[in-house]
Amino acid sequence: MAPVKQVQITFDCAEPERVALFWSAVLGYEHQGSAAVDPTGVGPRLYFQRVPEEKVVKNRVHLDVRVGTGLAGAERLAALEAECVRLVALGAVRGQLLRADGVNESCQLMQDIEGNEFCLD
Repeated sequence: MAPVKQVQITFDCAEPERVALFWSAVLGYEHQGSAAVDPTGVGPRLYFQRVPEEKVVKNRVHLDVRVGTGLAGAERLAALEAECVRLVALGAVRGQLLRADGVNESCQLMQDIEGNEFCLD
């Protein structure tokens, strides 16, 4: 069996191009119609497909946008806050801030423009 070479992450949504534009801006990806593509070719392609039904429950899988890697304490919180402010300006919704608990570092819960949950980590 041949090894898998690439992974595409697919989102169900009502407005694929709008959501693709949002995630392209979040990640610095190139917008390609209903997709967001890493210009370096390293990250996964994100594809957004139209579905008729609305989102009704919490995501079982979500993206972590890693802006605080290697940071801790006040420095990490400042990085999370700065990115949160940027993403809210793009249409994201701020959720709960989960503070470091001795096991996990702080992370900021967020929702994209269609209510899909993601974390600033």
